[in-house]
Amino acid sequence: MASKKNKSARKRERQNLKRRARNKPVISALKTQMKKVKTAILAKDHEKAQSEFIKAESLLDKAASKGIIHKNKASRHISRLSKQIFKASLPK
Repeated sequence: MASKKNKSARKRERQNLKRRARNKPVISALKTQMKKVKTAILAKDHEKAQSEFIKAESLLDKAASKGIIHKNKASRHISRLSKQIFKASLPK
């Protein structure tokens, strides 16, 4: 991080650091929860996948409403995870 000369550039840098520190745990929790859903799907544990998906969906919606991630990104993740759960639950 280079030292900025402009006053507004220094302020913007401070704001970015604060926002990054605030957003990082939320994004980390999102990634962890989505991994839990995917591992449950691969383990063919339908009930666990369903319950973990509900938690992931809630986290994604909260992050999107707070502006941490874009609403379309949240929607895309929810859609893809639900499609994977549905495919895994079908009898072979």
